[in-house]
Amino acid sequence: MNIVQNIKQHLKAFIIILYCLIGLSFGQKHDSIPFIVVEDEVTYKLPKIDLNNWKVTLPIGNPTEVGPPEILDYAKSSLLKPFMYNDSLDGSLVFYAFPDATTTNTSYSRTELREQMVPGSNSINWSFAQGGNMKGTLAIGDVSKDSGGNYHKVIVMQIHGRLSNEQRDLIGAKDNNGPPVLKIYWEKGKIKVSTKKLKNLKATDLEILDENAWTDVSKYFNQAVEFDKFTLEINVNQGVLIVTLNNLETFTYDDENMKRWGVFENYFKAGNYLNTTDKGAYAHVKYYDLVVKH
Repeated sequence: MNIVQNIKQHLKAFIIILYCLIGLSFGQKHDSIPFIVVEDEVTYKLPKIDLNNWKVTLPIGNPTEVGPPEILDYAKSSLLKPFMYNDSLDGSLVFYAFPDATTTNTSYSRTELREQMVPGSNSINWSFAQGGNMKGTLAIGDVSKDSGGNYHKVIVMQIHGRLSNEQRDLIGAKDNNGPPVLKIYWEKGKIKVSTKKLKNLKATDLEILDENAWTDVSKYFNQAVEFDKFTLEINVNQGVLIVTLNNLETFTYDDENMKRWGVFENYFKAGNYLNTTDKGAYAHVKYYDLVVKH
């Protein structure tokens, strides 16, 4: 307790005693003195997240995207507040999503942050050789269930690949979108890590730019997180990918597939990517802190 709080507590006690003494001095019976309720001070908390290098995609519009500097005023934005808001009682930034507008190459909606190394630009990204680190503390606040009674799954973190303009033109792609090398799911209370593996390790550097050259490989951490807080850390260093849950379990990916992934640019993503199109589905993902380093 700091000095100011200490003074406030002593002042409250003094007022109560003084009130009682005044009542007694005027001949009031002890049991007739009015009861004074002194409410505890409410401490409001804010999430520890710097949004200067993030834009957010919303599950509305075509879809709608908001980047810096507008995203910095999310707490006052009538556009953002329904999907991205503070829970000041537990200090989290809440991301809310439901099935509606989608981005290219997916049928699922999201309220998800996309890293921008240069604020406002998608063109400057990082390679696996350069590396990067993202660490966040989060929790699933609430999530809907399917017709079988199972919770819908949500992607809470990603590393997404991106084609350079030259690569895009070489393979005749319609945009710079590349496949995600890493997807981290909350699924039935556990954390699933999904990475990419080449269907043919002998494929050329040109051939592996096509997302169809890759397939997903997934596995679960042993510990269940349920609806509790948990910490995820993603570290890429000199072509090696490491994913850690709660500083207790670690998956390390250091094989030919990760080496070949070096042809792509990359960026981090974090938030609420709801993996269902069920009518009435929804999810709330709460982030308490999120830090990216390069």
